[in-house]
Amino acid sequence: MEPSRYADDLRLAHVLADQVEPGTMGAFRSSDLVVESKPDLTPVTEADRACESTIRAQLGRARSRDAVIGEEFEPTGHSQRQWIVDPIDGTKNFVRGVPVWATLIGLVEDGECVMGLVSAPALGRRWWAAKGGGAWTGRSLAKAEQIHVSAVGELTDSSFSYSSIDGWREAGRGMSFLRLTSHVWRTRAYGDFWSYMLVAEGAVDAAAEPELELYDMAALVAIVTEAGGRFTSLDGEPGPWGGNALATNGLLHEGYLERLGPDGS
Repeated sequence: MEPSRYADDLRLAHVLADQVEPGTMGAFRSSDLVVESKPDLTPVTEADRACESTIRAQLGRARSRDAVIGEEFEPTGHSQRQWIVDPIDGTKNFVRGVPVWATLIGLVEDGECVMGLVSAPALGRRWWAAKGGGAWTGRSLAKAEQIHVSAVGELTDSSFSYSSIDGWREAGRGMSFLRLTSHVWRTRAYGDFWSYMLVAEGAVDAAAEPELELYDMAALVAIVTEAGGRFTSLDGEPGPWGGNALATNGLLHEGYLERLGPDGS
């Protein structure tokens, strides 16, 4: 496989993950971790802000012309190359000592998600992809294996990972969601980034969430698509732009889109 033109950006993303990992792991399960609430009542920790600050500072040195969009601070720059960062995806897990959380680092160029890295140090895993270079998992670039989505083609044979049931109800898709769960082979709420990485690995066939932010999704898109899958909004819009997400192995995508439509449609 030819190296991706974004290979240098991918190497930089690994360097960024290496730099923030000691801080996030040091704060994980720490007895003196400070947790606050944002205006939307979601939790934020000092570790979230410190992690994003470190990434922004390094990007300012290494990619000074690029824009940066993150969860904790205001966007900077106006370039068509945008680094999109979620310092700790799964903060509620993080503050409760559940190891399913990750730092998400994505790169968008001219509106296309061209690179993504998910670093989950408490799980001892990373997942990454750059456009044209395939999707990979492992502990580092030197210790990696390529991953691919599943070949399950029937919805009734598929495994589906989802988020909270209340979110589907609030999005006006609660009945559609419940009908779908009774039609598929298996349902589990793995949650957050992990659902989508399991799709990319072929361990799960579809994952969806009814309400997400750009920084929740940008790093995931390239990994799912380079693994052979498809990533859209619940209305079928490609990429992370629709405020929600459906990722599948591609074969099942249209069936899931149809069944997760608004209630009464």
